[in-house]
Amino acid sequence: MSDRLANGSGNTEAPLADIDAATKRLMAALDALESSVERRREADRDENELASRIQALGADRSRLADELDGSLVKTRKLERVNRDIAEKLDAAIGTIRAVLDGGEGR
Repeated sequence: MSDRLANGSGNTEAPLADIDAATKRLMAALDALESSVERRREADRDENELASRIQALGADRSRLADELDGSLVKTRKLERVNRDIAEKLDAAIGTIRAVLDGGEGR
């Protein structure tokens, strides 16, 4: 038994070295885990930012589509008014020509 005690107490450096190596591996694993968690947080932030941008773009697209629809309605109204005015001007020009032509014949 005294051999066991002597061998066990004389060989404490090996278990301490094993514990140190295991501690270093554990610390390296924890550092890697912490880095991984931070990258994931960053990716989540980027994803949330992207989702916000997509939502903003969707709102802008909707607003622009409404403005375009309104502009198309106004354009069509202006085209109708322009046609009506052109027809009235043509009629007025025709009337003036008729009056002028009638005055020349006298």
